[in-house]
Amino acid sequence: MAKESDNAPLSELVGGLVSDVSGLLRKEIDLAKTEASEKVSKALSGVEVLVIGMVLAIGAVGVLLSALVSGLAAFLVTQGFTQTSSQALSALIVGFLIAGIAWVLVSKGLATLRGANLKLDRTAASLRRDVGVVKEKI
Repeated sequence: MAKESDNAPLSELVGGLVSDVSGLLRKEIDLAKTEASEKVSKALSGVEVLVIGMVLAIGAVGVLLSALVSGLAAFLVTQGFTQTSSQALSALIVGFLIAGIAWVLVSKGLATLRGANLKLDRTAASLRRDVGVVKEKI
């Protein structure tokens, strides 16, 4: 018994193939939208927690850095510096130290954002499979 597609004209076969490919592309676009939406939703919930933590951390770091500057200034006074110069020198030392640490952390964070964490892996794999299927049909 012959298949229905064996007796179909070429125009119907091409039309069916075009219809199948366009339907497949629509499904792939829907998958990409869904996957991107999931990733954005996860990122936003992480950002909310991060912002709250950062607000609290900024206050704590400010207090700790102030204590560090005061402690270093007190040490410098015992080493023979005047109160004014010890305060200024302490603030410069702590400021440069914290700026260096901040630069390292920001650089590392930017490198992480540029990485593969934002790729749409499932969509790419599905598109590769679909291209293989289309090539088989042609």
